[in-house]
Amino acid sequence: MQAESLPYLSAELLDRLTISTSEVVDEIERQIIGQRQGEVWCAPKAVVRPGDDRYIMATLGVATEPPLLATKSLVVNPRNAQRGLATLNSIVTLLDAETGLPLAVVDGNWVTEKRTAGLSAVAARRLARPDSASVAFIGCGVQARGHLEVLADLFPLREIRAFSRGKASRDAFCRMAETRGLTAMSCDNAKAAVEGADIVVTTVTLVPEPTPFLDARWLKAGVFVTMTDLALPWLPESMAVFDRIVIDDLAQEAQVSKPMVKSELVAGDLMGLVGGDVAGRQSAGERTAFAFRGIAVGDLALAGLAFVRAKAVGALDN
Repeated sequence: MQAESLPYLSAELLDRLTISTSEVVDEIERQIIGQRQGEVWCAPKAVVRPGDDRYIMATLGVATEPPLLATKSLVVNPRNAQRGLATLNSIVTLLDAETGLPLAVVDGNWVTEKRTAGLSAVAARRLARPDSASVAFIGCGVQARGHLEVLADLFPLREIRAFSRGKASRDAFCRMAETRGLTAMSCDNAKAAVEGADIVVTTVTLVPEPTPFLDARWLKAGVFVTMTDLALPWLPESMAVFDRIVIDDLAQEAQVSKPMVKSELVAGDLMGLVGGDVAGRQSAGERTAFAFRGIAVGDLALAGLAFVRAKAVGALDN
């Protein structure tokens, strides 16, 4: 296919593909197992910080089945709000992994939302209590909405609690939860939100870098926490409260100057958890956590899943 005729998989088209939560989670797990078996190859994410509040990142992953190379390029810029634009914007380019010929361009914001919630779900399957009924959300933006969709599909949720700096986003998030038949509580502070919750999701924006304000000692026994924000909002001195902390990629983490969590507190990574080398929840009372930067295999899995589905239904034939 010539580059000038590349199909673009927009968010609207991707939503129409109606890819289910179980399909997302299963595909991420399949590609993680592929990594373990030497059939999927991913580079550590590359990050550039120009020093002006922008966060610029790229991921690279290659799969054997389907034979795809996926590269995601992403820019986070808080100044976009003044332009009427989303703070985060990205695209994923897909090439044939055998020939290198271009195949498609995929809306990266859709991929980022779905893969982030999907990675949390992979961990939650093994680290959260299966009877989890309440979820606290710290941060009520796009990632929180994506996590609500996934967690509501996987667990018998009855209640959500929400806290964010912006009351408007918090109220809108609560209304979304109520449309799913959930009881929604808007909280005035983070402690009120997380105390007593079965699952906690933190999606605090990283630009500018947040000052820690969450205390793991507020959490009840049996909680599972997923931290999409590098664990930066959590007080480092409180992290020892967790009985088991899993991160996304030990090899990637070894290359960064500032680890998310002290190495002595980390039980292992997602590949080990999926592959069985790292134990999941061992008792009902354990406090467990998943902290992650994001890994290329998630972007690869979601973009590839979307491409294959779009091709199968004829959405690429235009």
